[in-house]
Amino acid sequence: MKVPIYEKLIPKSIRLQWLKNKIVKYLGDRVLNDEQREVYEYLQNHKLSVFPYSFPQKYISNDIFIETDPENGLYYTLWEGKKLYYKNGHQFNKAQVYFNSLLLEQDPLSPHRYLTDTFDVDINDVIVDVGAAEGNFSLSVIEKVKQVYIFEVEKDWIKALEATFEPWKEKVKIVQKYVSDQDTNMSIRLDTFFNKNQKVNFIKADVEGAEAQVINGASDLIKAQSNLKIAICTYHRQTDAEDLDKLLKNKGFENNFSDKYMIFYYGKTNIVKPPYLRKAVLRATKV
Repeated sequence: MKVPIYEKLIPKSIRLQWLKNKIVKYLGDRVLNDEQREVYEYLQNHKLSVFPYSFPQKYISNDIFIETDPENGLYYTLWEGKKLYYKNGHQFNKAQVYFNSLLLEQDPLSPHRYLTDTFDVDINDVIVDVGAAEGNFSLSVIEKVKQVYIFEVEKDWIKALEATFEPWKEKVKIVQKYVSDQDTNMSIRLDTFFNKNQKVNFIKADVEGAEAQVINGASDLIKAQSNLKIAICTYHRQTDAEDLDKLLKNKGFENNFSDKYMIFYYGKTNIVKPPYLRKAVLRATKV
């Protein structure tokens, strides 16, 4: 959350309380739809939360099962019955908190959930996971897809990703580059990576506010596909939802946002301002 320099001297808990008060007043002065009113009523009786709902309360990080793999020294948990590895082998509690956050994000009631019963990856699909981090999305669909291309630039995640996808290494390619709308030493366009005849069925993108660059760098790839779905995060900046919705509609997609809202106040360059509530994931289908 970008804040004035003088406010950085004030404890974060107090700053978050101020932000909550601003949001409650803002919402209270307006005519709200049902989804907005649910947030408003929650905030009146609870602390500010990225997910302003009751469902996160059922997730307790200390309850997360974690083991150490003696072969690589990494912590792992079981994600839908498959081993999902953490990037650091020396921070047990941090790994628990991290894995707990993944479960919370993909809860059926979470606005951050990528897939639904009607928007899903199909058998033998080719998928592209942009900003994979630990790779939980790809792991959740790995057994039914034909090929997975994982793009993750953070070097600390590479060892964990290799361990996670070792059982399926013949159909997983890990690419240590940013995905963008330019080709540089550290970044690549999807149009450059894939040839014009490459079939891609599903793209998931969570890249901390650079989602538009991913789409703009994939214009030719998108144009060449006859059956393509995209799940893309829209909460990192205040205008992302509107901007990405328009961008994908202009490229021939039919779009639907996930239910509910996030109040995203992380990120040094993230300016938190009205209307405060942000749609989290856009699910787009090429028509």
